[in-house]
Amino acid sequence: MQANGNANQRIARISDHLNPNYPKMEGSSGLQQVSCRAKGGAPGFKVAILGAAGGIGQPLAMLMKMNPLVSVLHLYDVVNSPGVTADISHMDTGAVVRGFLGQSQLEDALIGMDLVIIPAGVPRKPGMTRDDLFNINAGIVKTLCEGITKCCPNAIVNLISNPVNSTVPIAAEVFKKAGTYDPKRLLGVTMLDVVRANTFVAEVMGLDPREVDVPVVGGHAGVTILPLLSQVKPPCSFTPEETDYLTSRIQNGGTEVVEAKAGAGSATLSMAYAAVKFADACLQGLRGDASVIQCAFVASQVTELPFFASKVRLGRTGIDEIYPLGPLNEYERVGLEKAKKELAESIQKGVSFIKK
Repeated sequence: MQANGNANQRIARISDHLNPNYPKMEGSSGLQQVSCRAKGGAPGFKVAILGAAGGIGQPLAMLMKMNPLVSVLHLYDVVNSPGVTADISHMDTGAVVRGFLGQSQLEDALIGMDLVIIPAGVPRKPGMTRDDLFNINAGIVKTLCEGITKCCPNAIVNLISNPVNSTVPIAAEVFKKAGTYDPKRLLGVTMLDVVRANTFVAEVMGLDPREVDVPVVGGHAGVTILPLLSQVKPPCSFTPEETDYLTSRIQNGGTEVVEAKAGAGSATLSMAYAAVKFADACLQGLRGDASVIQCAFVASQVTELPFFASKVRLGRTGIDEIYPLGPLNEYERVGLEKAKKELAESIQKGVSFIKK
């Protein structure tokens, strides 16, 4: 009987990992779920992914399950999260995975989280601009951020949901309304622009992209994406034609993928990779690592705009320092003015959505 009881307990623990809030069914064998941690699970941080069953969310969840800095991984979505949770929970890494389904389980998914990553929302389709996404995704972001204010107001928030130029201001207004706003803890993820810039510059210059660092500032849509090619490391010089080509390709990288997928999706895999790269930097900062620097769209005084993407240093409470733009050449100064004009409208659109 003892052996059978131990087996039942092990089964109950597995069940708890997959469906922590699933009610006991009538006529069941009497197994009860128990609160548990995987034996030998690594110490680390608690991370929630909101929108974990989507095109970005699934590969993002898989990659975060592989991150040794993650001890607990909560996967939330309004559909299909139990299946994604079951699938990813079979990976033999240290993080314990738990799934949460539907609005009624949002708060349970968020309690006690150190980092919340939000890729939730509808993807871009051919012919669709980021503004076309606004009405749907704005409401989704608002609801999720209201949950954060109640359950983990001190968490670092990585916001991926497009249009980032508007959804970050939406999140800020929700947090302000709840009295929990800390600008150091809210970061719009623009890492994909940096990843693309590093890759495209490396292709042109015949370099290893892992050795290239291109600062990308401004925002996360079209002309608001401003790669500072004059500040590339290692130092590179570009012809005017190369500068035009690279700037345009970096700004339109998302459209390139949408068109190549021909209606079958948007940039999900590269976005998941970039999101994990940025999330890992945030976790390194939380751990206290020194000199963790990445670009992000944040509350800023770098320009006259209330939000702007530039290099930031990450620490135990989110953003420790926001860096100035540094010297710009004439091409970049012209690009900056174009970026600011469109960015101002997108920011105001987000603010107005909450204040209306």
